[in-house]
Amino acid sequence: MSAPTLRTDRLVMRGWRDADREPYAAMNADPRVMEHFPGTMTRDQSDAHVDAIGEHFAARGYGLWAVEVPGEAAFIGFVGLNAPRFEAHFTPAVEVGWRLTPSAWGHGYATEAAREAVRFGFEEAGLAEIVSFTAPVNERSQAVMRRLGMTHDPADDFDHPSLPPGHRLRRHVLYRLSRVGWQAGEE
Repeated sequence: MSAPTLRTDRLVMRGWRDADREPYAAMNADPRVMEHFPGTMTRDQSDAHVDAIGEHFAARGYGLWAVEVPGEAAFIGFVGLNAPRFEAHFTPAVEVGWRLTPSAWGHGYATEAAREAVRFGFEEAGLAEIVSFTAPVNERSQAVMRRLGMTHDPADDFDHPSLPPGHRLRRHVLYRLSRVGWQAGEE
């Protein structure tokens, strides 16, 4: 299954194109973009991630959409829904996530596209809950989570099992949004 195309006031969220691979690899090699991840990615790792995104869409009907700003930028990164592949107290789960190029920061694009991804998750994919998580130092992403109406309970915070003990990013905060809570916020 190919990715359904979603539209917001300013953005198009679409399936990935071969032309997206080069700018995505450049993003993943940028230390500013990857500040809250364990490290930057090689071109091969970046391309493998794009392939995995396509497989996720095929298996689930949703995933991490490529995002463009029509008339301005053909590709600014991704926003969408993903199933974490690690085990934690809240998995299995579906997370909303984003990664944008620095030139797209500060314009509200992550929030705008994530709102549409959340809407799709609840209305079209029939999800009961969507989560999001990051390292506590990632204040920008936590601000997006709060703007989405997600809530944080410190009792839900966890050590990311993919990161070794002592790693600067191992501790993560978890935000949650239920379909019922989302519907209440939409009214």
